[in-house]
Amino acid sequence: MRPYATSAAKSRGRRHQEEESARRTPFQRDRDRVIHSTAFRRLKHKTQVFVYHEGDHYRTRLTHSIEVAQIARSITRSLGLDEDLAEAIALAHDLGHPPFGHAGEDALEGCMVAHGGFDHNEQTFRAVTLLERRYAEFDGLNLTWETLEGIAKHNGPLIGPNAGAKALATGVPPTIAAFSHDWNLELDGFPGAEAQIAAISDDIAYNNHDLDDGLRAGLFTLGDLADVPLVGPIILAVKARYPEVEVSRLIHETIRRMIDGMVNDVLTESERRLNAHSIASVEEIRSLDRPVIAFSQEMQANNVALKHFLFQKMYRHERVNVMTERARRIVRELFEALSANPDLLPRDWRGPAGSARQQASERSVSDYIAGMTDNFAMETHRRLIGGESHSAP
Repeated sequence: MRPYATSAAKSRGRRHQEEESARRTPFQRDRDRVIHSTAFRRLKHKTQVFVYHEGDHYRTRLTHSIEVAQIARSITRSLGLDEDLAEAIALAHDLGHPPFGHAGEDALEGCMVAHGGFDHNEQTFRAVTLLERRYAEFDGLNLTWETLEGIAKHNGPLIGPNAGAKALATGVPPTIAAFSHDWNLELDGFPGAEAQIAAISDDIAYNNHDLDDGLRAGLFTLGDLADVPLVGPIILAVKARYPEVEVSRLIHETIRRMIDGMVNDVLTESERRLNAHSIASVEEIRSLDRPVIAFSQEMQANNVALKHFLFQKMYRHERVNVMTERARRIVRELFEALSANPDLLPRDWRGPAGSARQQASERSVSDYIAGMTDNFAMETHRRLIGGESHSAP
């Protein structure tokens, strides 16, 4: 591996000391713990844009996470970094997403405004440090410092002069702040290159796969993409080489070339940045005032244009709006019902026995709802509140 790779042999360890494996590196164990977690299994029935019953071939959070991990491993291998660490962070990055994608997150965020807020990145951190209850000696998964750093900061520093506008506006999420107070995650610095790769792989996978799903769902057509930078020229090139190709193959070939082009751009630009700064260690990466893993300016502009297209043509499409409004209502009504009557919660989610009505905090209610799959949220809503069946939204 390159000298600036994050070394498993030099890991800062785990919050709760454990004897390490003689056959697996610490980062391999982190990856395996994520895969075997309850939160990871639930991603199978948590959606990206479409609710789970819309079709068998649309992305779920699980398939998305696997695709992100595949892209991350490819980039990491080409750059001579630690593939297992990048994969662990990539597989974990969406564990905190509630049911119904961004609609569910928006609804929970609204419900929690007066109670500390809700953010899916913080919720992921809560899942891996608090909410997974599988091990006899500790809560959470007891991941290594480097994997937790990557989960907390994969989008960049949370404090200090290099923090992004969103991080500065919202502040450090309470769970991450409290954990870092006890075990410093160095929130003012960038994470290692492997975490940065997981973040940009998420961007590559998310935009391309939403493009794929939107085309297959008929929310827009290949013709609508003619003037979108990068996408339009690729469609023309595929048609020119394969003039008789069927539409489904044309879509796949376009998406394949899009991902390949973005990955190659990341590799070229990242190598340029690493060489320009003469990087010799992961600590030097953490101390920089900008990420070392990035798109070129041209590709970044293309990526922004694609995001804008998807926002206008897909995320605000009437079909999607109808689904998301129903999803928001289900989450809001579940939160209201469970907050008003904690006895409706499973016993493990209530307050200590003997307390006044075994009250559960709003945070406990939020944690419980965030862990639900789409279908479980709909069935619970139907059982507690009535109305729509499991076929809704």
